[in-house]
Amino acid sequence: MEAHSYVLRDIPSEERPRERMMTVGAEALSQAELLAILLRTGTKRESAVMLAARILKECGSLRGLVDMTVEELTAIRGIGPAKAVQLLAGIELGRRLAKSRQSDMPAIRKPQDAADLVMDEMRYLKKEHFICLFLNTKNQVIVKETLSVGTLNASLVHPREVFRAAIKCSSASIVCVHNHPSGDPSPSPEDIVLTRRLKEAGELVGIDVLDHLVIGDNRFVSLKEQGLM
Repeated sequence: MEAHSYVLRDIPSEERPRERMMTVGAEALSQAELLAILLRTGTKRESAVMLAARILKECGSLRGLVDMTVEELTAIRGIGPAKAVQLLAGIELGRRLAKSRQSDMPAIRKPQDAADLVMDEMRYLKKEHFICLFLNTKNQVIVKETLSVGTLNASLVHPREVFRAAIKCSSASIVCVHNHPSGDPSPSPEDIVLTRRLKEAGELVGIDVLDHLVIGDNRFVSLKEQGLM
């Protein structure tokens, strides 16, 4: 009797790990399902999920898998060098994430801290870029995101874009930054209006806009220090 070849299209879409992850989120997936996503494919006799479950059983636990070498993984039926490397790469990313500490994240205590973080990348830009530094409750930068790129002398951003991004990363407060390609960091009337709109919107949603910096050529202006927000 010919062995059935398991491919993803044979499995109902609601049972496929990738589709389930997109629908219900990674937290809802089992260890075998997450492992199956890294494996990508199964074997002629097993789906990727079945193969993942067998790997976990042979390793004893997820912790046992962490300690496996390429040679040990490839000794498991159904695991070739490519799959072994894929698994170990995913494990290494998890290990590095576990080792990372919040203390490694830069903290914004004063306008100069924010300026130092972005000056080198922004001072020579030919178009206006609007960047937000999203901070946690300790004023540490958890995300730095470019929200818009404008023309030679204009950058357009709407408060809803700023706070949608802030809510997505659970930010407690924000420092806004944009550059002036002319090299002159003097705030324009439009900069001042936008800053006040952002400040008001932040008060409504409970996310503080701490400052708005305008970056020039190795110079910057803090609208907060200038009393403009």
